[in-house]
Amino acid sequence: MNEDVLILAIESSCDETAAAVVKNGREVCSNIIASQISLHTLYGGVVPEIASRKHIEKINQVIEEALSEAGYGLKDMDAIAVTYGPGLVGPLLVGVSAAKAISFATGIPLVGVHHIEGHISANYIENKDLEPPFICLVVSGGHSHLVEVKDYGEYEIIGRTRDDAAGEAFDKVARAIGLGYPGGPKIDKAAREGNPNAIHFPRAKVEDSAYDFSFSGLKSAVLNYLNGCQMKGETVNTADVAASFQQAVVEVLTEHALCAVRQSGYKKFAIAGGVASNSALRAALKARCEEEGVQFYYPSPILCTDNAAMIGTAGYYEFIKGVRSGLDLNAVPNLKLGEV
Repeated sequence: MNEDVLILAIESSCDETAAAVVKNGREVCSNIIASQISLHTLYGGVVPEIASRKHIEKINQVIEEALSEAGYGLKDMDAIAVTYGPGLVGPLLVGVSAAKAISFATGIPLVGVHHIEGHISANYIENKDLEPPFICLVVSGGHSHLVEVKDYGEYEIIGRTRDDAAGEAFDKVARAIGLGYPGGPKIDKAAREGNPNAIHFPRAKVEDSAYDFSFSGLKSAVLNYLNGCQMKGETVNTADVAASFQQAVVEVLTEHALCAVRQSGYKKFAIAGGVASNSALRAALKARCEEEGVQFYYPSPILCTDNAAMIGTAGYYEFIKGVRSGLDLNAVPNLKLGEV
């Protein structure tokens, strides 16, 4: 093994075909992302079959580009890290199949990586001082998790959504108010022009768990408000609806997250996932962390969305612990955090 550990990482869990080369877990030598957003915008969301076909078209190209930009060849790689779940089964299979083929042909060790572990690990790339243990809020289109990061690769989920994930709610509300897909960035932008206190939407609490989330009621409240306006012939102020909805989500995420941090006794808190790039959420969490004397960590927006650099970082820590995957590695669309 080289003095430096080089990981070739592959990510294809949804609609981004991505490959990266990561050195020693925290230095990104390349991070190539082929996005399909413009394609899926036509349908108002990700179409799995179309995503799978596009991954097949792009996968070899992005791997070659990642190696070329980093200035390395396959012979220099110590391991191949690949997302094997959770995600859409078709897209996952493309990335897993490519990684297994390279591993089989070259003998390079294979390391399967959990997608959520990748998002959490994105924080290590730009925050060189961040080490476990800490609390992490993972918010994306498919997940809303509060996670205790006990060590590298060791996690305990202490809170999760009971229904819609935060990002899913953003997409559905954005569609309802005519902003289109992807909903998160569009609501974030529209909300800057609106009044977050114009409309009071509910803040749901789960009775038997202080850390769990529920956003389906909030989504329904927004839809009911829009239907009410239509029935009364009232004009809908899109910016106010976006701002008021966003404020309701941000308040719940912030309150639950800081409650978990206080109970844990940790003085480090991080966010991850696509919704972690939301400007209102970042501002609210930063302000609350400063009040509580907690160090706040967050990735750049490019590292919040799906990318391979985060998979390379997570894969590095798994690799140095001795984790290896066999050529029987398969896509697991409903993989739970902490499962092998």
